[in-house]
Amino acid sequence: MAEAMVRGIIEKGVSDPHDIVLGEPLPERRRFLAKEYDIQVAADNLHVLDDASLIVLAIKPQIMDVVLPKLRNHLTESQTILSIAAGVGIERIRTAVEHDLLIRAMPNTPAQIGMGVTMWTSTEEVSEETNGFAASVLRALGQEIFVNDEKYLDMATAISGGGPAYVFMIIESLIDAGVHMGLARDVSQELVVDTLLGSAFLYRKSGKHPAELKNMVTSPGGTTAEALLMLEKAGLRGILIGAVLEAYKKAQDLGK
Repeated sequence: MAEAMVRGIIEKGVSDPHDIVLGEPLPERRRFLAKEYDIQVAADNLHVLDDASLIVLAIKPQIMDVVLPKLRNHLTESQTILSIAAGVGIERIRTAVEHDLLIRAMPNTPAQIGMGVTMWTSTEEVSEETNGFAASVLRALGQEIFVNDEKYLDMATAISGGGPAYVFMIIESLIDAGVHMGLARDVSQELVVDTLLGSAFLYRKSGKHPAELKNMVTSPGGTTAEALLMLEKAGLRGILIGAVLEAYKKAQDLGK
């Protein structure tokens, strides 16, 4: 995700590559990133802090307790932290670093191609100017949605953060179904992917409720009606809702 942010920031002209410094512990990754994006790299996170206005924590939530204490007493009053770690709340970060200028964001993996969506919020101490810059950074990844209440970020983690994985599982299953019926895998892949893309764009452009669009495909006594009956019997709707709710609970647990 850090690399996706770097790529997007440079491609969208949000910042000059020479103004980006990335902390990376692995030597081979540092060499690659420096060569690929012409940015500065450092082995020690503290070297990244020098002259930085926005400090992005693009790390896993499980190592937050290792990284955050090392930043304490090394931040200036004008520096803002932006965290994309799932489930790690603002108060937890504030306590660990003893700093008030904090932004928390939840992007997703389509950010790698500039088609992600990020929900984010910030503390009251963050200036309007800094919020504007943060928004431009997040727009380099795709769409951004600002919310005033942090509670919505755990919900976004469950829906949009994990959402690509749910969609990929559906894609995989549909492709396998095509292969099982006798289609060549590459043909099945093309049918499935283009169907999903087209359906998503149709939904966005039409403004119709998903149920209305579904009914437009479903002829009485037809093949789609038979398939939908099977999905309803299997409890697909309840399974998907339940899965998202479990992901939401897990995000809350990570925050604790």
